[in-house]
Amino acid sequence: MRIADAYRTGKPVFSFEFFPPKSPEAVLRLRSTITTLRRHRPDFVSVTYGAGGSTRDLTIDVVTRIKRDTGVEAMAHLTCVGHTAEELAAVLDRLEAAGVENVIALRGDPPRGQKTFKQPEGGFGHGSELAAFIQSRWSFCVAAACYPEKHPESHDLDEDVRYAKLKQDIGVEVLISNLFFDPADYFRFVERARAAGVTVPIVPGVMPITNAGQLAPTGMFARTGASIPDALRSRVAAANGDERALTAVGVEWAVRQCRALLEGGAPGIHFYTLNRSHSAYAVCESLRAALPATVGAR
Repeated sequence: MRIADAYRTGKPVFSFEFFPPKSPEAVLRLRSTITTLRRHRPDFVSVTYGAGGSTRDLTIDVVTRIKRDTGVEAMAHLTCVGHTAEELAAVLDRLEAAGVENVIALRGDPPRGQKTFKQPEGGFGHGSELAAFIQSRWSFCVAAACYPEKHPESHDLDEDVRYAKLKQDIGVEVLISNLFFDPADYFRFVERARAAGVTVPIVPGVMPITNAGQLAPTGMFARTGASIPDALRSRVAAANGDERALTAVGVEWAVRQCRALLEGGAPGIHFYTLNRSHSAYAVCESLRAALPATVGAR
């Protein structure tokens, strides 16, 4: 199934993102996660791709296994980092041969130890260029990223809107947003994108907080450009390091955030799990129980 088709049903689409395992323990944990996927009925899952293709074979293996063994649709991440066009073509050929129908084209973050992204010789410098390359030779359903609070390297939000429109014009069928915590940021971006002519589904990306370190000045949220509402920061502080209390805060905030997004017209939710899927599953099940079967799509 092409994931773009899922967003045409008028029902909210729920999806989860995982990354390939990097240790024997992580392999076992991910296998257990894959086993439970069917019970939570995701519309699709995505599997990330390490810098420079460091998890290339694992990504292809996990995507293939999920689709084959669970019947859940899967989408493979693909980045520009450290790859020539020829190397990317080989990856795309392997995905196609494995029966994978969906790819998300991303520029990718700089490899560890590098502060800025450097375009590989013979490769691409932007996710839009990679998307165009994929469209030129393969028939994948191509998704791409967008940034409600602007990409950390963008000059302003208008630049991100222009890139969203460019990706659509190239042939991208779904835009999935960077994580954020305030629904108003998403709706402002959608309004500006629609005014600029973007018509494809714009899917909000959500990640329940699982540890206080994520909110640190050098934590992952700061690195991705996601701002933390004062109310959320206060609730995390009140948990005072208690892991169970902090998990509950993350789930409760994400449930409220997602309900506001869906009730406001978002076409679904893409959950960033960091392979710690319990919180994301809890949020998803709460939404399924609370929301009507159909929600208007943006």
